[in-house]
Amino acid sequence: MSTQEEALKAVHAALERERRINLHQHPIEMQFENDDLVLAGEVGNIAAKKLALELAAAAPGVGGIVDRLRVVPAERMGDGAILDHVRDALLQEPELSICDIRVWEKGHEETIRETTVELACVIQISVADGVVTLDGQVDSWGRKRMAGALAWWVPGTRDVVNALEILPPEEDSDDEVTNAIQFLLEKDPFVNESQIRVTTRNYVVTLEGEVAKEKEKEMAEADAWFVFGVDKVVNRLQVQA
Repeated sequence: MSTQEEALKAVHAALERERRINLHQHPIEMQFENDDLVLAGEVGNIAAKKLALELAAAAPGVGGIVDRLRVVPAERMGDGAILDHVRDALLQEPELSICDIRVWEKGHEETIRETTVELACVIQISVADGVVTLDGQVDSWGRKRMAGALAWWVPGTRDVVNALEILPPEEDSDDEVTNAIQFLLEKDPFVNESQIRVTTRNYVVTLEGEVAKEKEKEMAEADAWFVFGVDKVVNRLQVQA
């Protein structure tokens, strides 16, 4: 058996063991392109996507990962509808009010909002096959993460490529991740953030506290996964009896 065949076998076994990845309902295609392992297919949720990528990258013999995984959307939408929803969400977010908002559609760019703030951030939105891409620049990790999470919140979104650059460069940290998740939980109308404690260590997020319903527990975890840079979420939230 070749090294790559052994790697494929090891990755498949690791994916089978992870309870949040259902290969029977959502098969994942795997093949090597040179030394890089390509993962493709549609997975059940963002947790399954990120965990699959992490497990594959950790397997011996895998030089790099090419991510072609997509998430089953909560609602099937055309690219135009997704673009409109993402655009509106970014326009309505006060934290992004200093940002120019531009959309790329049908081969041309349109400026939706142009600010007068010096050194204002610029966010360009494009959508292809349900995948939202955010290009441009922002001035903080918080704004980068907020823009990405809002794009994930659109029901038709299958993936988010957050290519926003931080200018001027700013060091990232666990505290930045924690702050972004707390802010997102505050915005989520389905979550009571006052009952949830968030801690981050080496980009692994832990949620603790009490929630009223199982659905709220699931929504809080999803919000944490939506945040750029999160590698793992440990959900210790308890559902009130």
